[in-house]
Amino acid sequence: MVPHLITALTGPINELEQRIIDSMPAIERWFRLEWMEHTPPFYSSVDIRNSGFKLAPVDTNLFPGNWQNLTDQMLPLAVQATMAAIEKICPEARNLLIIPENHNRNPSYLSNLAQLQRIFKMAGLNARLGSISPDIKKPTELKLPNGETVLLEPVLRTKRRIGLKHFDPCTILLNNDLSAGVPGILEELYEQYLLPPLHAGWCTRRKSRHFQSYEDVAKRFGKLLGIDHWLIHPLFAKAEGLDFSEGGNLGNLAEQVDALLTRCVANTRNMASRKALRHRQGRQRYLWHGRDDGARRQRAG
Repeated sequence: MVPHLITALTGPINELEQRIIDSMPAIERWFRLEWMEHTPPFYSSVDIRNSGFKLAPVDTNLFPGNWQNLTDQMLPLAVQATMAAIEKICPEARNLLIIPENHNRNPSYLSNLAQLQRIFKMAGLNARLGSISPDIKKPTELKLPNGETVLLEPVLRTKRRIGLKHFDPCTILLNNDLSAGVPGILEELYEQYLLPPLHAGWCTRRKSRHFQSYEDVAKRFGKLLGIDHWLIHPLFAKAEGLDFSEGGNLGNLAEQVDALLTRCVANTRNMASRKALRHRQGRQRYLWHGRDDGARRQRAG
């Protein structure tokens, strides 16, 4: 079963699309070899921009939400992928504890948790929601817009494990990006699988470093396909010392923007495909900016 995605841009992406389709066997082999050397994230979501001739990610979330947006057709694929991932990490897994964000009571986020819990249950796991928020001192039931409910229970810590009352999980799944730092209750859990690992949180991870690493991967992948890696990689730059509230050091940001747009124009002109160049002319350019520690990005025209 192959998912059919609905996007605003439905036309073909010309040479790049055909090159990927023609190279499918080589691509699948490339991924198999990469996964032998590098452990892939347990789950993630990638925000992709399709400009018509270029297809590149602008954000990668290792603590993905919005699972409630999966269609009924996509749900079996999610369950199948979950079963395969769990089998590789902990084949004997029975109980799984999901750690959500501490203070997010948004109905959309709660629906996301309900769907995530449903996926794991369909994959054969006893999945429950454990909150590390100090506000959750007893089991708390929250209603969803569709009439369903989710149950948040306070997490209990023993010497080297965490769990719930009468519930001892072998695997802990973080749906909390740790942007506020790593809470002590999650440290030194030597007897349980913690997914993703603590160093994947935004208290440690940086977007600039992520894009540097991704550029290296894109170069190798582009060489495999025989394409310029720019077609699958976003141009990026890091500007430091910015203060949007006070307007501090915005001149540095303006210089970075000018440099990026200049590089973008130069790369477009250097492309071998005149069709792609004609497609690019007259289109509005967009700049995405956000904090290096993972705060939500914004778009400037």
